[in-house]
Amino acid sequence: MKKILLSIFLFNIAILNAQNSINYWQQHVDYTMEVEMDVENYKYTGTQELEYTNNSPDTLNKVFYHLYFNAFQPGSEMDIRLQNIPDPDARMTNNLGTRENPQYESRISKLQPDEMGYLRVKSLSQNGNYLQFEEVGTVLEVNLEEPILPREKTTFKMGFEGQVPLQIRRSGRNSAEGVALSMSQWYPKLAEYDFEGWHADPYIGREFHGVWGNYDVKITIDKEYILGSTGYLQNADEIGYGYEEEGTKVKRNRGNNLTWHFVAPQVHDFTWAADPEYIHDKITAQDGTVLHFLYKDNPEIKENWKNLQPKTEELLLFFNENIGPYPWDQYSVVQGGDGGMEYAMLTLITGERSFGSLVGVTAHEMAHAWFQHLLATNESKHEWMDEGFTSYISDIAMNEVINTNEENPHTGSYRGYFQLAQSGVEQPQSTHADRYNYNFAYGAAAYSKGAVFLAQLGYIIGEENLQKTLKKYYDEWKFKHPTPNDFIRIAEKVSGAELDWYLTDWTRTTNVIDYAIESVESEGNATTVNLKRNGAMPMPVEVSVTYNDGEKELFYIPLQQMRWEKPASGATNRTVKEDWAWAYPTYELKIDAEKSQISSIVLDESQLMADIDRSNNEYTAESPGTGE
Repeated sequence: MKKILLSIFLFNIAILNAQNSINYWQQHVDYTMEVEMDVENYKYTGTQELEYTNNSPDTLNKVFYHLYFNAFQPGSEMDIRLQNIPDPDARMTNNLGTRENPQYESRISKLQPDEMGYLRVKSLSQNGNYLQFEEVGTVLEVNLEEPILPREKTTFKMGFEGQVPLQIRRSGRNSAEGVALSMSQWYPKLAEYDFEGWHADPYIGREFHGVWGNYDVKITIDKEYILGSTGYLQNADEIGYGYEEEGTKVKRNRGNNLTWHFVAPQVHDFTWAADPEYIHDKITAQDGTVLHFLYKDNPEIKENWKNLQPKTEELLLFFNENIGPYPWDQYSVVQGGDGGMEYAMLTLITGERSFGSLVGVTAHEMAHAWFQHLLATNESKHEWMDEGFTSYISDIAMNEVINTNEENPHTGSYRGYFQLAQSGVEQPQSTHADRYNYNFAYGAAAYSKGAVFLAQLGYIIGEENLQKTLKKYYDEWKFKHPTPNDFIRIAEKVSGAELDWYLTDWTRTTNVIDYAIESVESEGNATTVNLKRNGAMPMPVEVSVTYNDGEKELFYIPLQQMRWEKPASGATNRTVKEDWAWAYPTYELKIDAEKSQISSIVLDESQLMADIDRSNNEYTAESPGTGE
């Protein structure tokens, strides 16, 4: 654990720094769990000892736990939501109609008693005194007999039991690819309490806001099963688990079961997967991180999984360089789940993919090791931060690692955002992740519009400032729970620009950007370009002018409320013009050249400004269109 110790030390110092006030704080947990899995009926029993540190200034009279597996029951909120949303997740439904006239049926609604999931707390005590509690769907409500005072620690002890559901969404048994156990969200997990209060959200579709802490977990399971897990395996010699360099079956001890012991420092989640047919490979990356790969012993996918391994190292090194160093000593890529999902120190991904798709999903989920498992935003409230930032950086990584060499690797994200903005169903990114009226609107807002937030910020403050912002964001907020305001304040401090307007319009409204070249007029030896703001969202504007002799000139029009000018970059001749204040819908751009000397004028030649109508962004002397 050569890197994590330094990170924890720095974290303990940094926790004193400000977030939304000068007194940032966050809670802390230490989990000790033992669980025994029956692979015949997929039921398990467990014990949990949880030491909770109340770092808040508040006295806590109650606590809440998440019981995620209860979502996979007929009649659950997740089930009912599937039956009522217009575009339910296809992975969780059966289409009884046609492609043209779909009739969706929730797969959860058809689960039989031995197929559904559940998580039940059998006993719970605090400091040796038994507590009363109530199970309410996917949340356990607990009233405390002994309040937890500020800066006080308390110990909860629990007995629990669960049943692993058929694979429906992310978690479950017997996935479509034949993976036996994908064990995410499997244990009673204490809800987060922060400066906004408790976050005891029911599990309806989205998740992840957890308490930072340390995990010590023992998993007893049939000896034929091979595990991939969050944390470091502590007893490889004891259980007879030895690896060859290129992957191997496992040396087994006698007896029916083995107990696997894992320790995970400073994480906010613990996930594992198990299958008797896993092949396990590992490589050591240039930075010393051990990369583990667990996948089914299937000849049809083996070559892709072997070729994935050096690419995963390249991705790791890319993220280290462009965000900040990965702090743990290992990372695992494990076949499981139902698509791709990030967890602490590992990801579960489906493995029967083309090679490009396999690298792509690994790039995205691995980037989440930074934008969720190091920079742990509340993804129920700010889902665009982890998904959008991850999409942004993984698109750049793929462009380099796969050598696609796209001039703008974010074109797909811009296309997704434009589709959303013109769909009529867009909701602000400040919408709670479960409150979107359409899954499409959630996905486009979180992934596409979230990625454009960063790409467009590079247009606003400059690419160099954006790169510095990402690294400073990592330095100041790793191992903590940053909010959107925390990020934009970093960008302001790095660049010197005022950016609250950007955060407000882009994430808290559905205002759109739409600027136009209204006309181009001669004025003696000069030319006037009449610009118009048609959309409600303000932006600084760049206008590129190409003259008949091939020379180019860039005219930069600062946004007045930014109180700042973007530094010049590149070889293009640039002229800074007078500020454009938002309330003025039009702007006259004066050019010291005759109109006859101009061959073309382009508003936002970079196309990094998310202008929803580019049809009026260009004037050419040959076919002036609206520019005449």
